[in-house]
Amino acid sequence: MKLQAKIPDYVQKTARILVNEGFQAYLVGGAVKDIVLGNEPHDYDLATDALPDEMIEMFPKSVAVGAQFGTILSLSPDDKGEIHEVEVTTFRSEEEYVDGRWPSSVEFVVEVDKDLGRRDFTFNAMAIDLSQLDLSGNIEEQTVEIYDPFNGLTDLNMKLVRAVGTPIERFKEDGLRAMRACRLASQLDFDIEEETFEAIKKSIPVVEMVSMERIRDEFMKLLLKSPKPSKGINLLKDTGILKIFLPELVDTVGVEQKLFHTYDVYEHSIRTCDIAEDSVKFIALLHDIGKVDTDTKDGHFYGHDTLGANMVENIMKRLKFPNIEIEKAKKLIQNHMFYYPHITDEMDEEEKESLKLNEWTDAAVRRFLKRVGEENIEDLFRLRLADAMSNPSSEYDPKEIADLQAHISKVLQEDMALTVSDLKITGDDLAKVGIPRGPEMGDILDKLLDIVIEDPLKNEKNILLEEVRKML
Repeated sequence: MKLQAKIPDYVQKTARILVNEGFQAYLVGGAVKDIVLGNEPHDYDLATDALPDEMIEMFPKSVAVGAQFGTILSLSPDDKGEIHEVEVTTFRSEEEYVDGRWPSSVEFVVEVDKDLGRRDFTFNAMAIDLSQLDLSGNIEEQTVEIYDPFNGLTDLNMKLVRAVGTPIERFKEDGLRAMRACRLASQLDFDIEEETFEAIKKSIPVVEMVSMERIRDEFMKLLLKSPKPSKGINLLKDTGILKIFLPELVDTVGVEQKLFHTYDVYEHSIRTCDIAEDSVKFIALLHDIGKVDTDTKDGHFYGHDTLGANMVENIMKRLKFPNIEIEKAKKLIQNHMFYYPHITDEMDEEEKESLKLNEWTDAAVRRFLKRVGEENIEDLFRLRLADAMSNPSSEYDPKEIADLQAHISKVLQEDMALTVSDLKITGDDLAKVGIPRGPEMGDILDKLLDIVIEDPLKNEKNILLEEVRKML
C-alpha cells in the first residue's frame, strides 16, 4: 500500500545519518498506524540494524535509555531549533520473558522482519523504509510504501485488534499488553479478534505481575484517549483484568437503583465517565463506589458519598496516585450530592416560599467553599453535571449550578477567610498568649476559622484574640 505521509524534518535528519553510514532506517510502531489512519503521530520510533555502540558514535547528543536492549534517544533539532527525541532501536529478537515484562535475553538481528515479529499487534508491526525516501530535509508530503508482513493493514480496515503470531505468547511476554489491547480497542473503536480476546482471559496471571503504576498509566490513557471509555472498561471487565486493580467497580455490577435511576450502579458509573470532562473522568467513574455497602435494597444508599470518599482514597493509594489528586477526589466524591435550592418558573407560590426558607446564607456558601476547596469548585460542578446527564430519570435542573455560581461569585467579592492562612492572626500571635505549638494550636485556629466563616467581620486580630481568651 502506498500513501502520502509527512515525515518531520528532525526524524528525517536522524534517518539520514543512519542511511549515510550504511545502515537501514525504518519508521516503526504506532507512528505508522497513525499515518495510515490519517492521524498525526505523537512519537516517532526508528528501527535499524546499527548496534547500540555504533548508534552512540553516530549520535553524540543521544541518551542511552536502554542500551542493553538496543535503544537510544537521538536528540534532534527541527528547522526552528526546537529539540525533539527520536527513539532508535536495534533490530532484535527476544527470548523468554521474566516478571511479565523483561526478556531474559536479547539478540540483535539484521532483518527487520524478525524485529517486527516480536511486536504486540499487527497494526503496530508495520514499517516504512525511510531509506527509500528523499531525506534531504524537505518536509513536504512524500509517497511512502507500507511494509506489512503481518497484515496489519487488513486488520485496520476490519477494525480489529489482533496479536502478532500466537496471541498467548505475546501476552506472556508483557503483562501490560493484554490491557493495552483493551485500551487500543476503546481508543480506536475497534473489536478484539476472537483468538486474541480469549488469550487475554488466559493471561491474567501475567497481568497480575504488572506494577500498579504501569496499570494506572495505561488505564488513564484508556479514560482520556477513548471517545467512549465505557467500551474499554467493559472489555477489561469481561476479560477479568478490571478485577485485578478495581474490584470495587466490578462489585457494582447488578446493584439496582430502584429510585430516581434507570441503570444499575455499574452502568450508571461508566455512562457518567463517558460524559464527564477529562479533569474528572476517573472520579466520575468512582463517584458512586460506596453504594454497594450502603444499599438498603429499597432504592436508598444513605451515606454512600462519605463511604465512597474513603474507598476512593484506598483505591487511589493502591494505584499510586499523587496525594494531591487523592485529596481532590475525596472532596469531590464527599460533596457530589450537594443540593442548592433554586426557584424555577414551573414552581407554584407555595413551593417558592418553601424554598426561600431553605436558601443558603452567605455563611453556608463560605462553609461549602471551605469544605470543597475553592480550587475544586468547577470540577465539582463538572462531576455534578455528568452525574445528572448520564441518568435519563434525573430531574436535575442546570439552573441549580448557575444560581450557586452567582452566589459564590458574590461571596468571593467580599474580603473573607476560607483557610487558616487567611486569618488576621498567626501561630506566633497564639504562642504569645501561651498556646503551645502543636495539635492544640491547630484546633484553635480551625475554630477561629469557623467563627470567621460565619461572620467575616470578626476577622480582626483583637477580636480573634478575645475569642481565644473565651476558649481558654
